[in-house]
Amino acid sequence: MPFRYFVKQLLLPPGILLLLLALAWWFRRSRPRLAGVCFTLGFGGFWLMSLPVVVQWSAKALEREPALDRAEWATLSQRADAIVVLGSGRERGDLAWGDDQPTGVGLGRQRYAARLAKVSGLPILTSGGLHFGTPPSEAKLMADSMFEDSGVTVRWQEGRSRTTWENAQFSAEVLLPQGIKRVVVVTQAWHMPRAVWSFQKAGFEVVPAPVGFLGVDNARPLGGWMPEFKSIWQSGQLLNEAVGQIGYSVFYR
Repeated sequence: MPFRYFVKQLLLPPGILLLLLALAWWFRRSRPRLAGVCFTLGFGGFWLMSLPVVVQWSAKALEREPALDRAEWATLSQRADAIVVLGSGRERGDLAWGDDQPTGVGLGRQRYAARLAKVSGLPILTSGGLHFGTPPSEAKLMADSMFEDSGVTVRWQEGRSRTTWENAQFSAEVLLPQGIKRVVVVTQAWHMPRAVWSFQKAGFEVVPAPVGFLGVDNARPLGGWMPEFKSIWQSGQLLNEAVGQIGYSVFYR
């Protein structure tokens, strides 16, 4: 896990962009042209990632599954047997709560899943393992939060997975032996294509229930061409997903 973490942080922004800027400084005298290229790529990468309009365009390319129509919520039990909510990490030791909590992204997913469960009557499985090897699992954090905040009891917890592929494989070990082959998968809209592909490979029929769409009108002044700090984080999430989709098509055939 530590090796995978360090490689990922180095090869994806902001790590790779900071490395390019460092190389630009290092080669500024010995190889000025190479230094110029490194600086342009590093600085230009940060600038593009900071633009809300780039987030909007990038998300549109990834968000290929449409949102569920609200009229479909009540009839989901005719198309699926369970709802699966994918974890998204956790916030460490929030002093206000006294312990770890789901991330803001995770809270959005579980809120949507809880609403779907209440309307459709479908049971829920939360999926997510130990973040950096430290308990409790993401699955338990989400299950506890859904019960305390929404009054929804989670029927199953899959607490071993560390990747989307493992979300699907370990959820299959829980659900398929019980005859549950049709699932509603809840995750971010930009993450949904990879999640659907992974769950289908695991043997499920999938009803996508994407949430958190970013490929919508950014509603910023000047059309979103002014840099914003929040956009850097969002762009990082989208770029990580794009790389993940390519990697899954290569390594999980």
